[in-house]
Amino acid sequence: MPSFPPTFSAEVVAQPVQAQFEAFLDEHRDALDRCLDGLTEEQARRSLVASRTTLLGLVKHATFVEKVWFDEAVTGRSRAEIGIPERSEDSFLLDDGDTIAGVRQAYRDARDASRRATSTRGLDDMLTGHRRGPLPLRWVYLHVLRELAQHCGHADILREQILDG
Repeated sequence: MPSFPPTFSAEVVAQPVQAQFEAFLDEHRDALDRCLDGLTEEQARRSLVASRTTLLGLVKHATFVEKVWFDEAVTGRSRAEIGIPERSEDSFLLDDGDTIAGVRQAYRDARDASRRATSTRGLDDMLTGHRRGPLPLRWVYLHVLRELAQHCGHADILREQILDG
């Protein structure tokens, strides 16, 4: 019998749409966080592709994504005020002080803040703080889910190369 992800459960299927979005987001957030399980610092930083993409960089970038869409877009604070890079591609860059524990904690903190930022909002509420202009929370959920799903796929491939390489 196949093993289904948690979002296949009857409890999630029966939930209102917003709770389903949040369950899918959390499933992908957790999967991306787990891509660092059992790795050494060197493995997490290992560059295997021509881009800046590393497993540790993916999780650091996911922190940026959370802060762009659930802080900047919600509050209208600038990226400088939030403490994130202006350009998305710079969010993959690792500093000497970036560690698995530190990047993971920053990601978990950002996810928790994202949940708080949306806890009182509805799917049709407009988020006006992003530089693209006003967007409904529904669109933001879908966009972040798309980003996380892509990065989970990237992480699966990189992790496979690292562990089987």
